[in-house]
Amino acid sequence: MSTELLALRDKIDEVDQSILSLIAKRLALVAEVGEVKSKHGIPIYDPKREADMLTKRRQEAEKQGVSLALIEDILRRLMRESYISENDKGFKKVYTGQGSVVIVGGNGQMGRLFARLFTLSGYQVKTLGSKTMHQAAEVVADAIAVIVTVPINKTCEIIKQLPPLPKDCILTDFTSIKTKPLKAMLDKHQGPVVGLHPMFGPDVPNLAKQIIVYCDGREQAKYQWLIEQIRIWGANLCAITPKEHDKCMSFIQALRHFTSFSYGVNLQREQADLEQLIALSSPIYRLELMMVGRLFAQDPELYADIIMASDDNIELIKRYYECFGEMVNLIEQRDKTKFIKNFNEVTQWFGSYANRFIKESQGLLKFANDNRE
Repeated sequence: MSTELLALRDKIDEVDQSILSLIAKRLALVAEVGEVKSKHGIPIYDPKREADMLTKRRQEAEKQGVSLALIEDILRRLMRESYISENDKGFKKVYTGQGSVVIVGGNGQMGRLFARLFTLSGYQVKTLGSKTMHQAAEVVADAIAVIVTVPINKTCEIIKQLPPLPKDCILTDFTSIKTKPLKAMLDKHQGPVVGLHPMFGPDVPNLAKQIIVYCDGREQAKYQWLIEQIRIWGANLCAITPKEHDKCMSFIQALRHFTSFSYGVNLQREQADLEQLIALSSPIYRLELMMVGRLFAQDPELYADIIMASDDNIELIKRYYECFGEMVNLIEQRDKTKFIKNFNEVTQWFGSYANRFIKESQGLLKFANDNRE
């Protein structure tokens, strides 16, 4: 190896050490920011601050001839690490009165996640499970919020079994369908009611940028402290009607999960060689395969409940099946003209979203390729 090359590599190592020192310094500053946010009840995720900072850094990178994509990749990775660091701190407690937060199903993964967040925020947290439901009346006696986070097929039944709640206690649920659970809660409790749906799994490191949907039930002013508490944890809150929510979830969850399920079943029946597929796959196919494999690494009952949660889900899947059959007939007839016609019609329907999705997916594809073994 040439002396010239070794000397250049030594200089690169020196720069890397400087970068590591600067990263450590930045993370230390972020820890201080977390303390200030915790003290003043400022959400850990500030979209305007993040957008402004990225814009400035891109402008500075352009002046120095540094790739804009590179600097953005680096900064976004640092920010993700920052959110994790901030999540280890306590959070401001929004509710100023006395009482406890009761999580029904608190021993489940999602229940434990939120129990931790409420505890970090200074709330007294109690849990109810199948073995302690006989103590429910005593447990909820001082409740300021009761959160039902149990399997979909048991949610309405559990809501009906709850004892009378304190007048101003918030009754809410984390179910991925909203119309039926919200009605059950409104029938059960005359106080404040709101339906919540965390759009993420319990394995997230924090709630920064995570979406939580909420559907108004009753006495919105009295459940605002809970909405604000969730916002302080870093989540994006999205208000929607129960009917609109369930229609969207039919596409986002039921149809998507059913498609992955069907594809996985077909891979198994065809006895596809996964090692070969991974070795030969492009980043986009690798991501698709990962999403299918991810499904089958989780609880089958959960996904069965999500897909079969409503007649609307099943009807949507049946229409998809009919559409799929039409497309099979099209390629069986090798009708390229009709294929292109359908393709162009969908392209027109997507409009500007098509190019937007290309740009957004490029980052994911780079990440998938960087992590390829």
